[in-house]
Amino acid sequence: MSVSRREFLAGTTLLALSPSLLARVSRPGLLKIGILTDAHYADADTRGTRHYSESLTKMQEAVEIFRREEVTFAIETGDLIDAADARSRAAELAFLRQINHQFMQADAPTMYVLGNHCVYSLNKSEFLRTVGQKESYFSSDVEGWHIVVLDACFRKDGEPYYRGDFDWTDTEIPAEEREWLKSDLDTTDLPTLVFVHQRVDLDKPNHYAVHSASEVRSILSDSAKVAAVFQGHSHTNELNEIDGVNYVTLTAMVEGGGDQNNAYSVLHCESDGSIKLVGYRKHSDHPFVS
Repeated sequence: MSVSRREFLAGTTLLALSPSLLARVSRPGLLKIGILTDAHYADADTRGTRHYSESLTKMQEAVEIFRREEVTFAIETGDLIDAADARSRAAELAFLRQINHQFMQADAPTMYVLGNHCVYSLNKSEFLRTVGQKESYFSSDVEGWHIVVLDACFRKDGEPYYRGDFDWTDTEIPAEEREWLKSDLDTTDLPTLVFVHQRVDLDKPNHYAVHSASEVRSILSDSAKVAAVFQGHSHTNELNEIDGVNYVTLTAMVEGGGDQNNAYSVLHCESDGSIKLVGYRKHSDHPFVS
């Protein structure tokens, strides 16, 4: 498949980091990140606006662009799979292997954010073991940038989501993980990008919000190091700027049928300390893209 940049690229946006942050950074390296969210892949019939099986071919297009752009790594921000009508461990493992095989054709390292649908029939260990990732939340330094992946697949009582034993509206980043996040940001001097599935730019009673969202936002803004947070979950393109941090929510790959309803982006982190989001298909209409 040949994908034309002119045909599928509607625009980009450039975000400059604050002078106080730039003063702490010594020419971070060029970093390109392929981003997608909410593929909800399942070998299942379409239900409403969710075209589960089409995510496999949509992923093929996305990874072709990721290869062409020579991304440094690719990341999916949750709900890579869906139980749909299967609702069994064996079926979901099969769906995960299929879509992950395609995702890994990006010819770059891959990172995974856990979403609530990732552990409907599976547990976290099964999902992570299948995709080859050790931890559900972690950080890594890549080309002069600090990358943070968070896991909000916990209940308010701190118990991890486990084989569907949860309500998707009951989502939390527990105290232990928040303490880790603060310590992690305290020990880096690099500009930082954060990836999470559930929404930390919203507050309860919004169904998509993490219970401790305001506490998480305070940790991020107080660090003065976070350029942007990338989220999924609500299947919409949204942008909120809160206390100097841009919260970029990306629409879902699964929504709508046909190539025109695909959704993915390439994030360019430039050597001058700025970031530029290049949106393709439905990501090209994102408010973060000018």
